[in-house]
Amino acid sequence: MAKRPAWTRQFLSEADFDAIAQAIEEAESRTSAEIRVHLERRVPRRLFRRTPDPLTRARHVFARLGMHTTAARNGVLIYLAVSDRKLAVVGDEGIHARVGDQHWDGVRDRMIEKLRAGAARDALLGAIGEVGRELAVHYPPRRGDVNELGDEVSVS
Repeated sequence: MAKRPAWTRQFLSEADFDAIAQAIEEAESRTSAEIRVHLERRVPRRLFRRTPDPLTRARHVFARLGMHTTAARNGVLIYLAVSDRKLAVVGDEGIHARVGDQHWDGVRDRMIEKLRAGAARDALLGAIGEVGRELAVHYPPRRGDVNELGDEVSVS
């Protein structure tokens, strides 16, 4: 396991990171789709120090993590910029065409409620479970399915 930046330890404990990876593995056992969680301290600033919206940043991270390369285009990214208190849920074109913006917005809104209550671990575990259930409906496990993306929380 790579050493995580100090700011992440103020948000999640090592046990939380392990529980999140385990929740992803469990959710993915019921689907052929892929789920990732990515944390950043802040949404990177751009020209004139304007902060881009978290959805734009999440789409960039989605591509950088190679999530668009899954065979069925069914990856989902849960993105959080911790210090900025920004988050987004992004689904690749295959799953997005089936559930749409309203579904991702609902997952995001339920996460926000839990985060406001100080329950970061519960917010992430709840979102992973909810996304996993929806993915299982549209992308049940396939024979010979392989885990195309890692289950660990990525950090930048």
